[in-house]
Amino acid sequence: MTRISPERIAQIEARRDELQAQMATGDLPSDRFVAVSKEYAELEPVAQAAGDVRRLRAEAVSLAAMTREADAELRAMAGEELRSNEAALEQADRRLALALLPRDAADERAAMLEIRAGTGGDEAALFAGDLLRMYQRYAERQGWKVELISASSSEAGGCKEVIASVAGKGVFAKLKFESGVHRVQRVPVTESGGRIHTSAATVAVLPEAEEVDVDIRNEDLRIDIYRASGAGGQHVNTTDSAVRLTHIPTGLVVIQQDQRSQHKNRDKAMQVLRTRLYELERERLASERSGARKSMVGSGDRSERIRTYNFPQGRVTDHRINLTLHRLPEILQGEMDELIGALISEDEAERLATLDG
Repeated sequence: MTRISPERIAQIEARRDELQAQMATGDLPSDRFVAVSKEYAELEPVAQAAGDVRRLRAEAVSLAAMTREADAELRAMAGEELRSNEAALEQADRRLALALLPRDAADERAAMLEIRAGTGGDEAALFAGDLLRMYQRYAERQGWKVELISASSSEAGGCKEVIASVAGKGVFAKLKFESGVHRVQRVPVTESGGRIHTSAATVAVLPEAEEVDVDIRNEDLRIDIYRASGAGGQHVNTTDSAVRLTHIPTGLVVIQQDQRSQHKNRDKAMQVLRTRLYELERERLASERSGARKSMVGSGDRSERIRTYNFPQGRVTDHRINLTLHRLPEILQGEMDELIGALISEDEAERLATLDG
């Protein structure tokens, strides 16, 4: 475990006190006050963790001195307290090290959730629908808002493809490890022989972009308007409302036809296009900064099989961290805290190990 130096702890606490003093003067211009307040809000939990480490280290020195006292009873008492202090200090050191790790700037953003049926035909589409409901229920538990942007249903009742926006506090931080191939093993309702089939669906979670994040020039965009097809109400096939956006420099194409209004379809298509362009830029910067190093947990590789949902055995296995939970019905009902918490903890441990190295 990396031990943060006393000098670094002193710097953190001094900077926190300096920001606090600046805000207390009442003399800061409004824009400067906003910037100082933001920095203070980000630094305060780090300074608290640093203060805990400083206090526990000072206690350890005092207790160690007491273990050398002549009085046997005092030595025994000090030794017992010192052992408790060591355990608390280890936890405090870890909290401080985690607080000082570089944060993903996108962690607090909303996310674009994309689910597509993979191998397995109708059964894969049904499973994609199960995954969508799982994430919707998890979002409800978190107090997040889910808005469907587009959806393509299958005749069997599942989803061939669905794109949804998930908004709320810390959405991307909790969902970013869900990207990849999700596999299901179960007996399809259409299977008369009771044989277990394996199907798959692909999940992609992208941090949602805002207009200021991505500059899309008009000359880089080709917009095609045409008549929508498929289910969608009595007006869907009678007006030219479907929109296809092509970003010429990257070749990215987004099609939106779920809304009756051409303008609404264009707005939603732009929302998806901005998010995909933003993710391309994030991937490019991450590759430059880390030499394309992929985290074991958070590579985001959509071709990687990350999880298996086994219905006959009632279990969910995450292959990246070798975690198996025999709580499949509960997880499909959105009780994902244990699963997502384990992935976050593994990612933190890996990043701390990298820091130590």
